[in-house]
Formats: sequence, structure tokens, C-alpha cells
Amino acid sequence: MASPLSQDETFEEEDSQITRLDPKAVQPGRSGAYDLQKRRQMEGHPEGHFHKIQLDTESLNPGVNRKLFTNPGRGSHQSYVELNELKMDTTKEQFWQETARWVRFEEDFNEDVEHWDKPHVSYLTFSSLLELRRTMDKGAVLLDLQEQSLVGIASKVVDSMVKDGQVREQDRAQLFRALLLKHSHPKQPASPSDPLLEGEHIEMETFSVTQERDSAENTEATVVLVGEAQFLEKPTMAFVRLKDPVVLESVLEVELPVRFLFVLLGPSLPHMEYHEIGRAISTLMADQEFNVAAYLAESRSELVTGINEFLDCSIVIPPCEIQSEGWLRSIVQFQRQILKSRFRPLERQGGKQPSETLGKVLPSKQQEAGDVDDPLRRTRRPFGGLVKDIKRRYPHYISDITDALNPQVLAAVIFIYFAALSPAVTFGGLLGEKTKNWMGVSELLVSTAVQGVLFSVVGAQPLLVIGFSGPLLVFEEAFFGFCESQGFEYIVGRVWIGFWLILIVVVIVAFEGSFLVRFISRFTQEIFSFLISLIFIYETFFKLYKIFKQHPLLKNYDPPNSTAANSTASSTSNVSYPNTALLSLVLMIGTFFIAFFLRKFKNSMFLPGKIRRIIGDFGVPISILIMVLIDFFITDTYTQKLSVPSGLSVSLEDQRGWFISPMGLEKDFPIWMMFASVVPAMLVFILIFLESQITTLIVSKPERKMVKGSGFHLDLLLVVGMGGVAALFGLPWLSAATVRSVTHANALTVMSKGAKPEIEKVLEQRISGMLVAILVGLSILMEPILKLIPLAVLFGIFLYMGVTSLNGIQLFDRMLLLLVPPKYHPDEAYIHRVKTWRMHMFTLIQIVCLVLLWVIKSTPASLALPFILILTIPLRRFLLTRLFSELEIKCLDADDAKVQFEEKLGEDVYDEIQMPV
Repeated sequence: MASPLSQDETFEEEDSQITRLDPKAVQPGRSGAYDLQKRRQMEGHPEGHFHKIQLDTESLNPGVNRKLFTNPGRGSHQSYVELNELKMDTTKEQFWQETARWVRFEEDFNEDVEHWDKPHVSYLTFSSLLELRRTMDKGAVLLDLQEQSLVGIASKVVDSMVKDGQVREQDRAQLFRALLLKHSHPKQPASPSDPLLEGEHIEMETFSVTQERDSAENTEATVVLVGEAQFLEKPTMAFVRLKDPVVLESVLEVELPVRFLFVLLGPSLPHMEYHEIGRAISTLMADQEFNVAAYLAESRSELVTGINEFLDCSIVIPPCEIQSEGWLRSIVQFQRQILKSRFRPLERQGGKQPSETLGKVLPSKQQEAGDVDDPLRRTRRPFGGLVKDIKRRYPHYISDITDALNPQVLAAVIFIYFAALSPAVTFGGLLGEKTKNWMGVSELLVSTAVQGVLFSVVGAQPLLVIGFSGPLLVFEEAFFGFCESQGFEYIVGRVWIGFWLILIVVVIVAFEGSFLVRFISRFTQEIFSFLISLIFIYETFFKLYKIFKQHPLLKNYDPPNSTAANSTASSTSNVSYPNTALLSLVLMIGTFFIAFFLRKFKNSMFLPGKIRRIIGDFGVPISILIMVLIDFFITDTYTQKLSVPSGLSVSLEDQRGWFISPMGLEKDFPIWMMFASVVPAMLVFILIFLESQITTLIVSKPERKMVKGSGFHLDLLLVVGMGGVAALFGLPWLSAATVRSVTHANALTVMSKGAKPEIEKVLEQRISGMLVAILVGLSILMEPILKLIPLAVLFGIFLYMGVTSLNGIQLFDRMLLLLVPPKYHPDEAYIHRVKTWRMHMFTLIQIVCLVLLWVIKSTPASLALPFILILTIPLRRFLLTRLFSELEIKCLDADDAKVQFEEKLGEDVYDEIQMPV
């Protein structure tokens, strides 16, 4: 049995009846991009009895080259196929009965229960495909037939069959009447309640052939007529392509223009299964590649070539008993490899240029991407990349405003506001604790607002969300500890770091240094991301341990003078309060599990999809709200609260203001340290460079189909430059926040309707980011509410970010595989194409790097962490290439994350992110 696996899949055969092409002259994967004339010469078999309608290339579409098919109208339609079989009713009257229909997938009518079965991937018998190939080689082929009615078409078909000797003259009238018999269509609609495949969850609605057919803007139909006609002495076949699509009244169940007809009638013969051959040609016509070949064919041999193309990319299942469905799963991976060959870009096959072949008709994604100006391509001129970014992006400035006039933008603003506010408050509280309130919630909110507005106005990729992140928090903690140990003023040291940051970024942008992001592979990204996730998780439990140490569980407590412990007790008090540790544990664990559960609930099967998304997208704010309310109503137990100054005040009003003097606050800042600050400045720059540039790469992936471009040099200059100036006002420096940016882009993505949504466009505009930044800034006025948030709740969010950041990290998956027997390993390329011990060796190398970074982070030399991280780049490029083959490196270090537009069961945007949140 052969399985074509829908429009994308077919089966492989080596039958001697099929004329094979010279493998030296034709490379595999040529479907949809081949030279028809050259194929005709290579195939070399005769045309046979062939009746062809003269092709008028100009009347097909004025100004269109028939060979190149550069007009996107013809051949770009949705293909709908309807199979009709010749039946006989109880009165011995014959009629055409619709038995199956296709739009990519097959849907059969079950006559026993009078109901349409579930759509499924077509599976074909080997003999039916061979018989179809044989009949196509000998039957009548009428191309670009100029008829406007079924009567005219039937007349030309019968004339052709008689002329070719397929039908006797005395059978002409009876065959003509058979082609004009009435058509009957089932009235029972397809059930929308069953999923397409067992275990497959399709968002909002299940796949339906009729829904796909009716939702397409331009659909052209293929009518397949097959059956037994005993008055014929031998099988007769005709393939018809109409010059212009025609609506044939009462032929289809809906009024659609018909472009193709296939007729196969004949007597009952042992080797002829008319139903299966009808399914075979229907499956081919529903296949996008063969459908295009049928549009472009100028002779019978080119149709046969199209069938050969289909067969070359097909899979044969041996006629043996398959005891378990699980044994068939390996076919999926094999079929994916065949598809890569089938859709391989033409230039990789040593063929002609796209302008000379059909590669111009159906360009690959790689070809399309190659035509776009590469923003990382060096001009080798000072500030050349920056100038290119400005010229590329700013001509779209007016549309950046007008494109915001869409209700989806307003919905995205509301959602992203909470997505940005939650980490701002969380990181602000933790930053205040790490730096003893030299910077806290108010500084972070102001910095996020000001820098966010400026970036939205001036930035090249306004969909990036500027915010604080875990790596920057780790650096702030390390630098604060260093300054305290050396007796330097921390907040003044940041000012000099800011000055050096501005100088460094100007030099890097001048020499177009953003191209260096291409050298940062998944190997380095995942080590960095895993390290930050570990720090998040470790810090959460370490803070909880400190709470238990300060407020231990005792049999007896000395009650404090104040009884309103929950609202008035000082966070710095050394008094041990009863139940504080237990309540903090409950708040932290509760916050984590609620946020984590709501994230999983978003992609579950409960409730309608829109409601699930709303609940899941606002999972973090909901979990914070619930835990704050629980803490608020427990009035007899003290918990440490978030420290927030009132109004626009700084966190330490008695020690600093909004402007930081570079020379020092209470004492002079050492002159040598002013110059030595270049070292930590380089560390900060590395962190911001890594996060911002890789985030831009993720957001700007070609799969998102953004049309206005991005600007790595301009955005880097803005983000780092604004951070350098912000340090002068005692504000945190920020970077492009990966998860928030990807979420922002997804919220502005417009998807097509249907069972398998595809991206239509992205609302690339500046207004949503600007409004989100303004709302975050206004949130500083929520000081009475923010003061009610216990720090334990923020620890729960911190734990949530650490755990969820492990998603999509292949290193984490491979670490788990160290404990899993090989027979239970999942079906992944880095598992099946790499020996298990080699995969484990690669994992152990990453673990060694991770341990080394953790040790450095835990020592006074923690400031050097980014430097050590950068060393993993030459390690990957020069050492690992000697230890592992090119194939192993491609499998283990490939950027194979898929862009998630419509999130599926168990998958979300975290799965495409290898950088820390």
C-alpha cells in the first residue's frame, strides 16, 4: 500500500513500468521547479495517440509567459476535487454519485450510515498509481479546451476518444449520454465534532473540507468521473484542462468554477479498480505541486512527468502485518526528509536560475529571504549599517502610525501592559532588596516608561519591548557586592559605567559590530539561559530559607508590642513572628502553581479558545492578585511587603535624588575607578548585546512575514545609549526583553481563519509599545496598592520565570535523556542522527561550561561572568568542530525552534526562546 500523505507526501517506487529520469541529469527534489522542455527531451518516450487543443499563450492571461507562469492568478487557487462514481438506482437508472471530496485532505461518504467520515490523509494502493500512470500515457489529453458548458466538453471528449481509437463509433452516443447523466450529492454535512487525527488538538475548530473550500477566496474545482460502463469494450480515459474555468450547473455540490475534468470509464476487468484509480487522480489534483504541474503542462509527457515527480517523493509501506501504530511513527521523520528534498531551492540542485524556470513561479522561502536586504550585511563604511537601518525603516514611519488604527492593537496594549508591569514590579522589588533600595520599583518603572517611549518613537523595530531582565539583575547584585566590599559608592560607579557604555556602543556601531551576533550559536545561548534559570530557582529558595531563618518555627513566641503585625511591622525588625515563614511558603508556592497552571490551561482543551487565552495570558497578574488578597485577609500574620516610595520619589530619599553626581555623593569617587569602570561597562554591554540582538533575530524571523524590516545597529545604539544616560539619573539600564517582545509580536499577528491558520500580516506600528510604556510609568501612582504585595509573592513569580525559561532549551531536554533508556528517546534529529554516546558527550561539555560559570558566579570574581560566557563562542567554533562531525553539529546546535503563532496543546512562545526572560 502506498501513502501519499496529503498534498505534501507521496511514496517511492522502483517499478520497471515507470520511465525513470537520468539521476545524473536531474537532482532529487525538483518538483515545482523544473524545466519542462528539458524533461521532455530526457524522458524521450513518444507522445502516443494524443489530441491537443492548440495553446494560446496570450489569451491565457494577457502578457503572461506560459512557460514561466509569472502571473500569480492562475495556479495559485485553492484546489477542490470531487470524485463522482457511476451508480445505478433501484429503477435501473444510472447517475453520478459523489463519493469523496478533497481540499488537501480526503473526506469520504459512508453509504452505510449516510454520513461523511472524518477528513484524513489519503492512502493509495500501489497498483492504482501504476494503472493511472499507464492510462494517462494512452488516454486522451485535451489542454486549454475552449468550452463553456458540460455538453460542449462532453462532445469534445467523446470526439477525441473516438479519434484516438479508445471508443468504437457505435458507442459514441451512449458514452455521450453517460457523461451527461445527472449528479447526486449527499445532503448530510460533515460532522465538525471529531478531530482530524486522534490526539491532535486543533485550535478553535476541527478541519473540514467544506470549511476549507468555502473559506478560500479563490477556489477552482476538479471533477473526477469514474465507473464501470459495460457497453465499452475496453477502459477509456480523458484528461481535460479548460482554458477558462467554468461553472457547470448541477455538477458540483456547490457552484465553483471547474478547471479540470478526468474521465475513466470501462468494462469490469480484474485489474481495473475504477474507484481506487479515481481516488489516485483526485489525490494528485489535490496535491499543490502536481496541481501546478497540471496547470503548466503543454503535453501528455509533462503530465506523466508530474506523476513521476509525485511517485519519486512517495513512500511505500511493505505488505506486512503492523502490530502497533507506534511502528509507523518513524515514517513521519522519513517523510519530512523527502519533503525537504522536494521543496529544495533550485539553486542548490545545480539547475537553472529562478528567472529561467518555474522557481520564479513558486519561490522558496530561502529564495524570498535572499531577495530581502540583509540588515546584518556589512557595508565596510563607518556607521554604514546605521545609515542603512535608517533608510530601511524610517520611510515607513507614517504607516507606523496609521497601521495602529486597528482594534487588535488596543487589545494588544491591554495585554502587554500587564505582561510588562508584572516583571517590572517583580524585578523592581528584587532589585531593591539586592541593592539595599539604591534602586527599586519606582526607578525601574520610570526607566521602563521613559526608555520605552523613546524607543517606540525612534527605534527601528518598535515591536521590541524594552525592560529589565534576569541577567542584568545578576550583574547589579555582583557589582553592588563589589562596590560594598571596596568601599565605593555603587550608584556613582554606575554613572561611569554608563559613560563607558555610550562610548563602547558608538565604536561598535561605527564598525558595524552587530554582525557578531551571527557567531552566537545555540550552544552559547542555552548555557546562558540555563544558568539564569538556575539562578532564578536558587535565589527563590535561598530567600525562602532566609525567611525561615529569621522567623523560625518555635513552640513559644515573644509577642511584639504591636498586634497589627501584618500591616505595620518593619521589614527590618529582628523579631521572630509566628507563622510568617509558613505563610510566606504558601504565598510563594501558591503564586507559582497558579501562574504555572494558568499557563498550561491556556493550551488545554477546556472552555472556548478565546476565554482560555484571556485567562492564560493574564495568568501572572491573576496569580499575584489572588495571593495578595489571601495575604490581605490574614491580618494576624506578618509578611514582608514590597518597598515602594510615594509618588515620584526615589527609593532612598534621604541619601540620593534623581540626579547622580559623577564625582560622588558623600565622598569623592576614585579617579582610577573612573577609568577602570570600562571593565564592568564591557560586561554590561555584552549582556545587553546578547539579549537585544538575539531577541531581534527571534522577532524578525522570516516566518513572521514582517515587511518593514528591522535595524540591529540603530536599536543597539538606542538601547545601550539610553541605558548609559539613565545611569546619570540613577535609573536601571534595560534591554530588549525576549518573552515580552515575542508575546508583543504574536499579539499583533493577524492570522487567517480555518483549521490550520496561517499568518496574513503583522501590525507593525509604534503606538502599542508607546502606550504600554506610558501605562507602566503611570503605574507608579499605584503606590498604595503595590505596597500590599508581599515579597514572597514576587519570589513565586521569580520561581515561575525560572521554571518556564527551561522550556525550549534543548540542553535541558538532553540532560533529562541522560537518565532515560535509548528506546524511550523521543523522535528528534539530534537523537536519531547522532549516536547516543556522542550526544551525551556534547551535553556533558555544556554541563562543564555551566558548572564553571556557576562557580565563577559564586565567587568575588562574579563580575567576570559575561567574559567567561563569551569564551564559549570560540570553544564552539574551533574545538567542538574538531570533536564532532558537521552533521552532528547541525543536529545538536541547530536553531530549530519553530515560531508559535497559534499555540498548540502543551506549546507556547517559551518553546521558541533560548534566551532567559
